[in-house]
Amino acid sequence: MAIKNEKDDPMTRAFAQARQAEARGEVPIGAALVLDGRIVAEAGNLTRAQNDCTAHAEMEVIRRASKVLGQERLTGCDLYVTLEPCPMCAAAISFARIRRLYFAALDPKGGAVESGVRLYNSPTCHHAPEVVSGLRASEAESLLQAFFATKR
Repeated sequence: MAIKNEKDDPMTRAFAQARQAEARGEVPIGAALVLDGRIVAEAGNLTRAQNDCTAHAEMEVIRRASKVLGQERLTGCDLYVTLEPCPMCAAAISFARIRRLYFAALDPKGGAVESGVRLYNSPTCHHAPEVVSGLRASEAESLLQAFFATKR
């Protein structure tokens, strides 16, 4: 993907969505979905705003991209997320047939890709995206730690 400037970088857009989520009082997690070098959809957590425990950034961006593209499967798409996806989101990524998953920080407590259940290593997983982790991990960790420090 040819990135013209930092504003076009999908991980930068995911972080912008995470900061917007934080401003709404949500856990600061953001996501952006790319197809053919173009950002198709982006979202931050909306669980509190929608009173919906499934309104994670990843779920929202998958829903939005599916509407934009008019299809349930997002084959050929790449997903950028600021935190390792949970089991629900990892499964949705698999069901959507997303090609690549890029994420920033590991989530040792709730993650399901490289932590926890490691869903994509399961023999019952029908599709495993290519995974690249650790992109801007310290930035994501700092954002989350600062958010939760205000809650404790």
